Amino acid sequence: MVEDRQKKQTGRRGEQIACDFLVGKGHTILERNWRSGHLEVDIISLDPKGIHFVEVKTRRPPFQALPQDCVDWAKQRNIAKAAAAYMRSAKGRRAGDAEIWFDIVAVILDGSNETVEYIPGAYTPIYI
Repeated sequence: MVEDRQKKQTGRRGEQIACDFLVGKGHTILERNWRSGHLEVDIISLDPKGIHFVEVKTRRPPFQALPQDCVDWAKQRNIAKAAAAYMRSAKGRRAGDAEIWFDIVAVILDGSNETVEYIPGAYTPIYI
């Protein structure tokens, strides 16, 4: 129970750091933790390049793999399905013909140090 609570706190902190980082890069945050059934997108943002569906992975050392390496094909497929549902929704239709991006923000929290790696266009789903 305590470990689950700590994981959730770490995830929430990472998502806030990611949002702040994206806003600093000129993004407007449209949604956080957007859900369609069992599918979820951590952050949906908009910038001059298009609409971004962002997966945030946050880790504390020690860890076995880089956070971004934990976004496997199954996770990518689910995010793509959620993105398709969002784009069919009234909110998504307002984005018009904006380019669609699938990004990853990797956050490493090591004591008081925060490392953020932003990977725009991290993958292009070819399956939905």
